[in-house]
Amino acid sequence: MAIIVDKVQKKRDIALSCKELFIKHGIKDLTISEMAKSAGIGKGTIYEYFKNKEEIVFEIVNILMQEHSKKLLVEIDNLKGTKDKIKKFSEFFYNKDDYELREIYKEFISITLINPNYEMIEFQTQCNERYYDWFKEIIQDGIDRKKLIPESIELSRGIFAMSKGMFIISRTTTTVNNLKLELDIFIDTIFKLLEVKK
Repeated sequence: MAIIVDKVQKKRDIALSCKELFIKHGIKDLTISEMAKSAGIGKGTIYEYFKNKEEIVFEIVNILMQEHSKKLLVEIDNLKGTKDKIKKFSEFFYNKDDYELREIYKEFISITLINPNYEMIEFQTQCNERYYDWFKEIIQDGIDRKKLIPESIELSRGIFAMSKGMFIISRTTTTVNNLKLELDIFIDTIFKLLEVKK
């Protein structure tokens, strides 16, 4: 009797078996042979599921982002204050729990910048908009509860983008030495301006 392979699960398993390699070595220095060995399969099997290394990174990011979203939703739902929820969003860029996703995400961003393709850009757009909509809902909730001034909603995209921008600056320059501190100062200062004065 022939063995029926769940191709979706197999693709996922192959990608996740390569995760540590990407984190340790980055995409540039890895070969398909090394990835096949890590997955315990032949090189040809990798090509049955992926066209290239970049697609494997894409698959890993996709899997990890879904897991991250579920975890973040629970963590944010357990917080009361708008500022605390916004800070929880920003923790992705420096906390230990998200280290693996952050490292793979850096590889994904570099691929997207150097060799963009429609699927990766569309994925990045959907992720960005999904997270931004969620972020905006948090700001709107603060406005609805009369904790933030109504104009806060106009700044939501800028506040949302600032964390990612500071993360990139922290990785590409020597000007941001303590990302958590910088983000906390930024968010605390913004909220001093946006909170309804009592």
